[in-house]
Amino acid sequence: MAPSSSATDRGQLAWPVKQFALAPLTMYLGITARVREGALDRGEPPLSDFDSPWKEALDAYFEPFMAFFYPEAHRDIDWARGYEMLDKELQQVVREAELGRRSVDKLVSVRRLNGREEWVLIHVEVQSQEETEFARRMYVYNYRLFDRYNRRVASLAILGDERASWRPDRFGYSLWGCTVGMQFAAVKLLDFAADVAALEANRNPFAVIVLAHLKTQETGHDEEARRAWKVRLVKGLYERGLDAKDVRQLFRFVDWMMDLPKALEGLFLQEILDFEKENQMPYVTSAEQIFREAGLEEGLQKGRQEGRQEGRQEGRQEGRNEGRQEGRHEGRQEGLQEGLLEGIELGLTLRFGADGLVLLPEIRSIADVDLLRTIRKAIETVTTPEELRQVWA
Repeated sequence: MAPSSSATDRGQLAWPVKQFALAPLTMYLGITARVREGALDRGEPPLSDFDSPWKEALDAYFEPFMAFFYPEAHRDIDWARGYEMLDKELQQVVREAELGRRSVDKLVSVRRLNGREEWVLIHVEVQSQEETEFARRMYVYNYRLFDRYNRRVASLAILGDERASWRPDRFGYSLWGCTVGMQFAAVKLLDFAADVAALEANRNPFAVIVLAHLKTQETGHDEEARRAWKVRLVKGLYERGLDAKDVRQLFRFVDWMMDLPKALEGLFLQEILDFEKENQMPYVTSAEQIFREAGLEEGLQKGRQEGRQEGRQEGRQEGRNEGRQEGRHEGRQEGLQEGLLEGIELGLTLRFGADGLVLLPEIRSIADVDLLRTIRKAIETVTTPEELRQVWA
């Protein structure tokens, strides 16, 4: 199933769409995306994380996903009755299949417009890398789901790899007059690459995600080109008429997928901040808020990891329970402190440049997490580095 000739009209609905009460119908999704062609074979690390943004995007924008990629199926679903993600139910089927790597698999329950109480299981795959066993895996998931739920299964595949000729859409075999097999509906993301203008004009959130996916692959060896496209995509979010929540959500997906070296990331962020201020955006804090939260979460995560390690070590000497608690607490504090310091450093750079960074040695000597929070917040309101120094001096 390839994109239609009228790509501009694909999935053009009013978003966001509310989720209502759970429905007695079901759909199954699974998703994959692909790293640079041959990168894994050459031993190169992938530049970007495709699977995680796709997974979260599906959770946040399932109905727009169906409208964008599978409009006929979308029209057959009673969206007013809502839908339900069945992650736990899917896990049992995935374990039973035992087919190795799985990225973004989703099982979703929906109700069709005809009112019949039947289950529709939709399997969607966004390939993270080309797999020789992909078609077989689609078949195995299909029959496992049918066997467990005794319902018809519609298997859908999103192919996010870079090889134009790789288009699996069926699996089967014949033996002595007996034929077994299935055909699944596949969409190739590369087919959208020919009409960037249509993607940029489309208000469906998945038009943004597809374009970010394609440009991330296209700029795998050109970091400056990636930065330019990242800026263009984020600026385009404001021009699509989306509300503040969608802008922040899609900003996060784009930033997650289109990773940049630290220096270029700083240039990207500064350009977006300037753009927001120049255009007096009603949600000016989107870029600042996202990056502050990202820095803080990274610090918290590191704190949790260090806390576990320290907890184990101290637990051996002073008692497991007490050691874990103390270790976790100290680790969280250290990780939180580091995350705040990273956020402060970024804020100083963006607000005052080299003059602001002169304050870093003094700030790094501060161990009080609450004071560091105050300093980070004060960067947004003070007018000079010396005024900021008064916060702790």
